[in-house]
Amino acid sequence: MPPITRTTRCTPLEDGFAAEGRPAAEEQQTTAKQPPILTVRRSSDGKDLRQESRAAAAASRRSFLKRAAALAAARRMPFPVVGMAAAQAAAQSADGTPPRAESERAAAPRTAGGPDRLILVVGDSLAAEYGIGRGEGWVKLLEQRAAPRGWGIVNASISGETTSGGLSRLPALLAKHQPDITVIELGSNDALRGLPMAATEANLRKMVQLARQSGSQTLVVGMMMPPNFGPAYARQFSDMFRRVAEVEKSALVPFLLEGFADDLSWFQPDRIHPTAKAQPRMLDNVWPVLSRML
Repeated sequence: MPPITRTTRCTPLEDGFAAEGRPAAEEQQTTAKQPPILTVRRSSDGKDLRQESRAAAAASRRSFLKRAAALAAARRMPFPVVGMAAAQAAAQSADGTPPRAESERAAAPRTAGGPDRLILVVGDSLAAEYGIGRGEGWVKLLEQRAAPRGWGIVNASISGETTSGGLSRLPALLAKHQPDITVIELGSNDALRGLPMAATEANLRKMVQLARQSGSQTLVVGMMMPPNFGPAYARQFSDMFRRVAEVEKSALVPFLLEGFADDLSWFQPDRIHPTAKAQPRMLDNVWPVLSRML
């Protein structure tokens, strides 16, 4: 016998969350006099069947990721699949803590006695020390290398970040930290989520424009997709970063993982994220371009 259900009526924001998982309070107020009515199905024991459906969907996604990882391992893909947002959200860092957000990682705004100049890094897991010890990432190594020159670093990177997320956070970051250089290392998660490349490019261009309007120099860090995405897509994805840098007059690092992307010994067991020993090589790919901007 199917479960007995009853219906209740509520507005779309009654459960406290709105589109894209944001708190309802953050959503713009609707101009309609009366909000539309949603029908919420509940089982006889009072459980919200929508919640059960979301839980089932999450379990399905986890199962898919496991199958995808097994397939990748079987095929021994020569390029790592970087920044898989769903896998990052489920996993933990090397020290047992989940990836931290910018508000927990970033330094305070400039104060008297602090560094003369500031570099803001807005990136994904490749810049957020995912799966390695704190202080071992290439951004931290950059801070150590730049400090003698009077430069400080704010690492505003979040594992799983997309260009859309980075764009939404950037205005507040620019206002708070007033960086002299803004490094943008985003785009891989857009591709892995199947987001339109045109939207990714538009977001990157807007980020560069916002940074430049604030008085900051910009550095775009490019990435490449593995060959299983298809040679045409992989080429278009790589060209996108070059096009953004050229059109917006930004400095460019063509490929963050240049020189070791096809060698799995430089990657963690997930075959996704570089190990601690790979971080100096990542910095070596960034430093020749960035050093000319200091």
